[in-house]
Amino acid sequence: MKDIDSIALLQDPVRRRLYEYVAAQGREVGRNEAAEAAGVARTLAAHHLDKLTEAGLLECASRRLTGRSGPGAGRPAKVYTRARVERSVSLPARDYRTAAELLAEAAEQAGLDAGLCAAAHRRGEALRGSAAPCGSLEEAMRVLAARGYEPHLEGAESTDGVQAAEDSEGTAAGAPPVVRMRNCPFHAVAERFPPLVCGMNLALLEGLLGTDGPVRARMDARPGECCVVVENSKNNDD
Repeated sequence: MKDIDSIALLQDPVRRRLYEYVAAQGREVGRNEAAEAAGVARTLAAHHLDKLTEAGLLECASRRLTGRSGPGAGRPAKVYTRARVERSVSLPARDYRTAAELLAEAAEQAGLDAGLCAAAHRRGEALRGSAAPCGSLEEAMRVLAARGYEPHLEGAESTDGVQAAEDSEGTAAGAPPVVRMRNCPFHAVAERFPPLVCGMNLALLEGLLGTDGPVRARMDARPGECCVVVENSKNNDD
């Protein structure tokens, strides 16, 4: 299926709600959960989830949701996660990815890491404009979401008193809150040139969020997520 055909499937409002919910969870989602989140019947949700899987927008697996095995454990249920493959449409055709990879390769071979990071920091400051540095993790999450990073809060209670969900690797209870990001907007190029592009990404976010405010960005790579996290500046000052 062509990218344009896959993306066109998201015109259906129910299908789009289901896709966005599954994508936002960062884990496997069952049909019942997805149906409840989208406000539709399970049979309708199953139909749309399978259509999204056929289109390559979601990935599907089967496992027992009860956590039990053996006789009486029940039949495996279908679970869904966002597909890692990228989909894009450009009219007329454009190939910015190849240009980005060539520029990254040239910068890496020429040892231009410092210059690239300096330029990225300036760009981040320009994007922030006259606004003050981010004043809280919640504000940082809004800024990051607008840039496509898909942020989520991990760790202890957020500043509004809401307990953040424990991450899939078991963040210890009482750990300082930290903002992680499920999406890296530079993923394709970062996979080929990780030190260069991840360093650029960190510098960009430092300029965007500010380095002299109550929150700061730092490198903390985790498979399947952006290499940068954002935390309260005091976390490492204690």
